[in-house]
Amino acid sequence: MKKILLLVFLFSLNINAQHSISGNFSPAKDYTWIVAYHLKPGTQNYIADTAVKDGHFILNVPANKPIGIYRLVYAVPQEEFYFDVIYNGKEDIKLDFNSSEGVSFTRSFENIPYSTYFKKINLAQTELIDFYTSGEKNIDTFNRIIAKLERIQRDAEKQTKQLIANQFIVANRPYIPKDFETIQHYVLNRKEKYFDKLDLKNTKLQASGLLTDKLMNYVFTALPLEGMDGEETEKFMQQNVNTIAEKLDGIDENYRFSVFNTLWSQASASKLNDVSDFTYTTYLKDLALKTDNAQTVLDVETHNRLRLNAVAPELEWQENSANKTLSTWEGGEQYLLIFWSSTCGHCLKELPALHKELRKNGTVKVLAIGLEDNDTYWNIETAKLPNFSHTISLGKWDSAYADLYNIQSTPSYFILDKEKRIIAKPESDKDVVDFLEK
Repeated sequence: MKKILLLVFLFSLNINAQHSISGNFSPAKDYTWIVAYHLKPGTQNYIADTAVKDGHFILNVPANKPIGIYRLVYAVPQEEFYFDVIYNGKEDIKLDFNSSEGVSFTRSFENIPYSTYFKKINLAQTELIDFYTSGEKNIDTFNRIIAKLERIQRDAEKQTKQLIANQFIVANRPYIPKDFETIQHYVLNRKEKYFDKLDLKNTKLQASGLLTDKLMNYVFTALPLEGMDGEETEKFMQQNVNTIAEKLDGIDENYRFSVFNTLWSQASASKLNDVSDFTYTTYLKDLALKTDNAQTVLDVETHNRLRLNAVAPELEWQENSANKTLSTWEGGEQYLLIFWSSTCGHCLKELPALHKELRKNGTVKVLAIGLEDNDTYWNIETAKLPNFSHTISLGKWDSAYADLYNIQSTPSYFILDKEKRIIAKPESDKDVVDFLEK
C-alpha cells in the first residue's frame, strides 16, 4: 500500500513538475535578457524572464503555467526581436540562437520535428516554384517534386500525431496538385484552396504566429500572374483583405483586431498606402473602438497625418503684424519646419549652424516653431535667427502644435515640397543640409 501511494505521489509530482527552456545566444555580447510570454488570441501574458550570461540562459517555467506557444523576446522593440517555441509542460527545451540564422532546437520532442518540417516543406515548395519559373515542362520532374511535397507533409503529420505541433503542421499543408498543371492553373488553384486546412476558429492557431503569417501572406502574395501597376496591385490586395474579413466573420473581436492591426502595420511599413488606408477605414478603426483600443486609432491617424507625401498639417503664425498660414505660404521651392525650444541645448547648437548654412540657399523657407513654457528665452534666441520665420506654441510638450506633429524630441525637422507635402524627416541639422543639397 505504501509503495502504491509513493508511486501516485511521484506521478503527481511529475505532472506538475517545473520545466525549463535553456540555450545559447551568439554573439554572446549582444544579448543580456530574455522574457517569455504565453501567446493567446490577440494578446500575450507574461510567464517569466531571466538574464543571459555569457550567451547562456536558463528560463525556469513555473509548474502552473499553461501549455501552448511561448514567445521569447530578447531585445526591443519586442515586435521584431523574438522567436516562438511550443511548450507542452512535459519537457525541458534546449536551443541555440544565432543572430544570422535564427533559432535551432537541440532538445525537444515538439520543436525539433516542427522546425524540421518547415525547413523541408519550404525547400520543396521552392523547388516547385523554380520548376515553374524556369519554364521547365518535364512531367517526371514535376511528379517527383509533387511526390516529395506529399511525402514530407504526410510523414510530418504522422510523426507528430500525438503532439501539439501536429495541428500547426496540418494547418500549414500547402496546395499540392494531383496532376501536372500550368503555372496559371497552379496559381489560381493555390489561392482557391488556400484556406482548406486552416481552422480559423482554433484558438491555439489564433495564438500562434503561424496563422497570422499565413493570413498576411494571403493578402500580400495571392495575386494574379499578369503584370500590374502599383495601383492595380493594391486593388487586388484590398480584395484579399475583404476575403480575410469574410473568413474571420464571427470570430472573437479581439483576435480580429489583432489581425487587422498587424495587416495595417505591414501595409504601412511597405508604403502600400491604399491598402493600409482601406484596412483602417473599413475594418481596423471600428474594431479598435469596440475592443477598447482607442489609442490605436490615435496612433494610426497620427501616422497618416505625418507620413511621407502627406500634406503637412496646417500651422498659423503672425509675421510683421500679418497673419500667415502654412498652406498659403509662398516663395519657396522647399519648406523646412523646425520644432525646437529655447531651453534645449541641442537646439541652441543646431539651429544657429543651420541658419548659417541656409543663408546660401534662397529656395528654402524656414518656419521655426518654439515649444515653450513662456516667451522669455524664446524672444532672446529668435532674435539671433533673423532669416527664419518664427512662431511660439505655449505648453511645450503639451502644446497644440507638439501634439499635431507628434513631437517627441527637439529639435525635430520636416522638409516639405512646393505643395507642402512632407518629403523628409531628417534627424539632425547636417541631415537637413545633406537632403537639401541632393
